[in-house]
Amino acid sequence: MSLVSAFVPIWILTAVGYAACRWGLLGEAAASVLGRFVFHLAMPAALFLALSRMPLSGFAGRSLLAFAVSTVAVVGFGWAGASRLFGRGPGDRPIWGMAAGYVNSANLGIPIATQVLGDVSFLAVVVLLQVLVVAPVILVALDRRSDPAGRIRVRRFASLPVRNPVILASLLGVACSAAGLRLPSAAAAPLTLLAGAAVPAALVALGASLHRTAPSRAEPAEPAGAAELTAVSALKLVAQPVIAYAAGLALHLSAPQLLAVVVCAGLPTAQNTFIFAQEYGVGEAVANRAVVVTTTLSLATLAVAATLLG
Repeated sequence: MSLVSAFVPIWILTAVGYAACRWGLLGEAAASVLGRFVFHLAMPAALFLALSRMPLSGFAGRSLLAFAVSTVAVVGFGWAGASRLFGRGPGDRPIWGMAAGYVNSANLGIPIATQVLGDVSFLAVVVLLQVLVVAPVILVALDRRSDPAGRIRVRRFASLPVRNPVILASLLGVACSAAGLRLPSAAAAPLTLLAGAAVPAALVALGASLHRTAPSRAEPAEPAGAAELTAVSALKLVAQPVIAYAAGLALHLSAPQLLAVVVCAGLPTAQNTFIFAQEYGVGEAVANRAVVVTTTLSLATLAVAATLLG
């Protein structure tokens, strides 16, 4: 029941967003407005506060390497497979890869790590890897679409951290952590309030998007079908934890380290995937359904990992 309790708020808030949209309580643009609020305000505040308070000394080691191997393998396969297997275009591919391998390390990872692993120390390292390495790669690829020729211009690439609030907030948070700086309470208090809205607003936006009747400005004409959802769910919930397990064995991790790596790799797709997709107007059909499906099914993956390795 401890694992189930970690999932219940996710399911409830997503259902609330769906119901509110269905009953017309938030208006037709609810998903879009909430998504932009999360991307531009709430998510940057949450990332800045989390990273500024997180020690950077643990950002190394064999456990991180094992998790990174699983992430690179699954994201890369999803990125390439989206085109070759399902005919998705260049804009959809980064979102497809992110849906396959970017784990929900924040609102769901924290309670699960506490209940299954007993602490969140390795999860903190996973957060750093995703925010500082994986997310910028995804965002650069998405940002590249704004160039008609699909090029990455040096000036535009260099200015991406300034133009993208997620990357900028992450970099500032790491800088504050490295320098040992702490915000005064007058600045930290409003940021804390804003950060607290990130997860619930993202989940309500996700639920609202599931009821959208008309396609968005850039949503593919063909929605995500059963084959795509099956493929992305299998990559996220089976392939990633299995690869993490194999990499952990190859790196001779201890039993507690191996459990931590596999549990973190078995977490479902992060709702940030949907927020990124919505912000850039690509891959929304895959992103929103992947978050819901993997969040629903990941309980089985995590239960198996905890039973076999715990």
